[in-house]
Amino acid sequence: MIYGYWGLYKDYIHEIVNHAETYVHGKVHTNGIENFWSLVKRGLHGTYVSVEPFHLFRYLDEQSFRYNNRKDGDDKISDRERFDIALSGVAGKRITYQHLIGRGLETQVN
Repeated sequence: MIYGYWGLYKDYIHEIVNHAETYVHGKVHTNGIENFWSLVKRGLHGTYVSVEPFHLFRYLDEQSFRYNNRKDGDDKISDRERFDIALSGVAGKRITYQHLIGRGLETQVN
């Protein structure tokens, strides 16, 4: 059997669930990643009308940020804390309009 994520064990603690046998094995399951992709698809098809392939990684980064900084169980953060986290990630960075629209790709984002 071929596992799509087989090589991850080198860099990550990684366990596998064989769905032919079971869907959950202790704390090992696919619910989290399935939830993430469901939210991504909902965002891409519902919130954003047109997504350019050139910018797809940015939409995925946004959804990843939202997912990783959501209110989850006892680890609740306020909207202000999430906003501060987002601002700390953009401080000192610059993107030109030409790069934003996909022209002048040789220009680097500072």
